[in-house]
Amino acid sequence: MTFKYGIDTLTVELVNDIANGSVEAELCTQAKDKINASRKNVEHMASSDSAVYGINTGFGPLCDTQISPAETNLLQKNLLITHAVGLGNPINKSISKLMLITKVQALSQGFSGIRLEVVERMLKFLELDLIPVVPEQGSVGASGDLAPLSHLFLPLIGEGEFWQGSETVPAISLLNAHNLAPMELEAKEGLALINGTQFILSHAITALVKMRYLLDLADLAGAMSIEGMQGSSSPFRAELHQTRPFPGCVEVAARMRAFFDGSQNMASHTNCDRVQDPYSLRCIPQVHGASRNAYKHLKELAEIEMNSVTDNPIVISQEEAISGGSFHGQPLAMALDYASIAAAELGNIADRRCYLLLEGMHGLPRMLTESGGLNSGLMIPQYATAALVTENKSLCFPPSADSVPTSMGQEDHVSMGSISGRKLNQILGNLDKILAIELMYAAQAIDFRRPNTCSETIEQNHQIIRSKVAKLEEDRLLKPDIDAIIELVQTQAFCVGSPEKHA
Repeated sequence: MTFKYGIDTLTVELVNDIANGSVEAELCTQAKDKINASRKNVEHMASSDSAVYGINTGFGPLCDTQISPAETNLLQKNLLITHAVGLGNPINKSISKLMLITKVQALSQGFSGIRLEVVERMLKFLELDLIPVVPEQGSVGASGDLAPLSHLFLPLIGEGEFWQGSETVPAISLLNAHNLAPMELEAKEGLALINGTQFILSHAITALVKMRYLLDLADLAGAMSIEGMQGSSSPFRAELHQTRPFPGCVEVAARMRAFFDGSQNMASHTNCDRVQDPYSLRCIPQVHGASRNAYKHLKELAEIEMNSVTDNPIVISQEEAISGGSFHGQPLAMALDYASIAAAELGNIADRRCYLLLEGMHGLPRMLTESGGLNSGLMIPQYATAALVTENKSLCFPPSADSVPTSMGQEDHVSMGSISGRKLNQILGNLDKILAIELMYAAQAIDFRRPNTCSETIEQNHQIIRSKVAKLEEDRLLKPDIDAIIELVQTQAFCVGSPEKHA
């Protein structure tokens, strides 16, 4: 298929397919017509005597200062360079690329008044893999992501930097290499480029892709821990979850049943005298399911946002440009903070399962080693999960609950959504490591249940672990083992099953 910017609807999956090149995207005639019509409206307003915000006036607290037609181009250039005050390390190139794609989608809907040739230059950047360098800090999330978007579009005017491999180079050098002359921005264009939520949105998209896998992996890790503990499968019965049918909880319970299907190990203790398991085992559907609900909420909002117009003002006709607040990041910021709590809780409950596996209960040796005392076994990696869980808790403060006025009070409530997006991705990075350690523990526990076998899916994943990390017989340096499983997590090597299959 070929995606049509400004006409077709983006999804999380589709925007990533465009970014990785598996789906082509283009500006079709219909989208070009919408862009050109909107541009004519701006040109009409720019030449009139009436003050129209962002078209022939200053910005922010200078919105009542009218700019002459002769000064319009300089105004747009000044807007771009004065807002490019981002700080800190660059964001990943992949996130900058998502920013470009989602910005093209927003501008192509015909409400931003930008010239077609500017949008086409952005598409040329994508075609040539000329991805701008964007610093990670400096956006308050309203009026959109001003600083990051300014850096994203500095190369249009020959400023800023591009990525070249893992290095950054002055944009002008690569523009010259490709015979691309710097552009001169005209009325409304600078504002259309730097107003918007594409920095927040692209962090959300990045997090959603990772969180989807980690939600599935958390279910697998929990199921393997239950196998290792020889816990009960009763808490996952469909009849129970029909009486409290939160979608995420129902889905997780079904997935757990599938993970246990055909397990000799689970069948071997069907009639044991244990009444019930601790919450970190028994309440997996409720906890993991709640995190799934948060994920689904963020995904729903992100997909609305990636098909929306988020700059300001919105050009309606030759006579009217509506100045509003579509650039405000709060709709995503609050959901990102919610998702941060959801991701942190996956790690929180995983750490508790790690602790349970070390206690020496229900036939498992303490510290998951048969030679305790001389050997510490797997005692210490749980210290790392405890540290990571606490780090994640500290990252759960919701930036969207804070606001610092800017622009002389004109922008007196801001979303801080850029920080929300960055923190969610930090939490997910820590969750990689926590789940890797739980998987290492669970595989060790399952080895103590031999010759019992687990379900085909769990045996397959156990073998994936054992292909990189041998069973711990005597103490050895564990960091290489942990790093190897983290790599399996980060490369999504585990077979986690399809959520839809069991929904």
